[in-house]
Amino acid sequence: MAAKIFAADSVETLKEFEQKALAMADTLRARGVHAGSRVLLKAGNSTGFVGGLLALMHVGASIVLVDQQEKADETERIRTQARAKIVLCDDDAPVLDGAELMALYEVMAASADRTPVDRALDFTTWSALPDGLIMWSSGSTGPPKGIVKNGGRFLKNLERNAHQVGHHSGDVLLPLLPFNHQYGLSMVLIAWITRCSLVIAPYRRPDRALRIADYTRATVLDATPATYRSILNILRTRPAMKAGLGTVRMFCSGAAPLDPTLSRSYVDEFGLPLLDSYGSTELGNVSFATSDNPVACGRVMEGLALKVVGDGGDPLPAGEIGELLVDCPDMMLGHLDAEGDLTPAPQGWFSTGDLGYLDDAGHLHVIGRKSAVNRNGYTLYPEIIERKIADHGCSAKIVSLPAADRGCSLVFFVEDELARDAKHWQTLINDVLPPWERPNRVHVIDRFPLNANGKPHARKLEELARELFTHGAG
Repeated sequence: MAAKIFAADSVETLKEFEQKALAMADTLRARGVHAGSRVLLKAGNSTGFVGGLLALMHVGASIVLVDQQEKADETERIRTQARAKIVLCDDDAPVLDGAELMALYEVMAASADRTPVDRALDFTTWSALPDGLIMWSSGSTGPPKGIVKNGGRFLKNLERNAHQVGHHSGDVLLPLLPFNHQYGLSMVLIAWITRCSLVIAPYRRPDRALRIADYTRATVLDATPATYRSILNILRTRPAMKAGLGTVRMFCSGAAPLDPTLSRSYVDEFGLPLLDSYGSTELGNVSFATSDNPVACGRVMEGLALKVVGDGGDPLPAGEIGELLVDCPDMMLGHLDAEGDLTPAPQGWFSTGDLGYLDDAGHLHVIGRKSAVNRNGYTLYPEIIERKIADHGCSAKIVSLPAADRGCSLVFFVEDELARDAKHWQTLINDVLPPWERPNRVHVIDRFPLNANGKPHARKLEELARELFTHGAG
């Protein structure tokens, strides 16, 4: 069966879609986009986004990716810093009038009757650009940075990814992710690299996505842990929808730490685990659990190296938690400086700022960010504490607030759709943790607020924690 691009209102073969992207490339050239032009692409998941992306790669443009929901003033700041004169966007994307705007739909309409000059998409020029792709960090732990990536390195990283995970031309990929971030973009281009089918589904509406999975006979689902939790909640009230996932052979997870309890729920429900992964915008994709090796985040991809080091920088033995350092030939070339030029990043071993460990078999276990806090004379790592209680069925995010008498206070936000009270969770937590790691306050919420990457939104949780302490004793 020929591979296809499935969307909510269209189905096209890859060959048909390639002709559409080539015609869009001709239209973009006619409107001033050439090899090396910096073009800001800001659009939601759609055939227009995918066609526009492939067209820009074919032309050899430097693509500045911005989240479709980003505010207009921040988008203009990014555009100015990146020196992007052209903005290719959805009609409803928040943008200011400081640049030449091209609506994606208008470019598609203008391309509809074109016979493409070229016969096949070719990314050779794009692959040679040092700034083929400029992506922006989430800003969850500091100001967003423009991460500059070589196109060829980016594609090589995805080839490694597809090889390790086992994607093939018979797959139907259903990524419930924003395409303008590392994880979602990876899946779009892996579909192109492996010549398999891609489903463009409304990732914020998992109920609709389940029906689309059924219609398209999806074989690989990629999503964040929050989306997988939403899917389980839907199936509890509408169990008949489970049949829509009957053709899925891999449930792949990324972008945020995976709760082991959630993975076990998928084994119970489908007989398949959630396959965890590790990567970053700076490095690309690094490590994957696979169907034949579903342990933690699996093993590091071929061609990459990873080590775990202590505070002094010395490698740690298997089983000991430390900072993850990765040597990745596919990593970023650097960051954008204030004038839009490349500030080169040192190549080789990259300090990720993440905590984790390697087990005796070389499987990567990621704990979370390396963010130590001091409390009553103890040095604590909130992400390690979160993992301890997660193993006992408590999904929590911890916020540390300064406290003059003890160094800091710890607020545990517990995600619980059953709305069990704080006392229930305090008792469980106290049974698991020693006194110096226990919370000053437990607050139960339906679900964690999420940022654009699908990760728990650290700043919003911190704001809520401060509000709780303002209105109640800690």
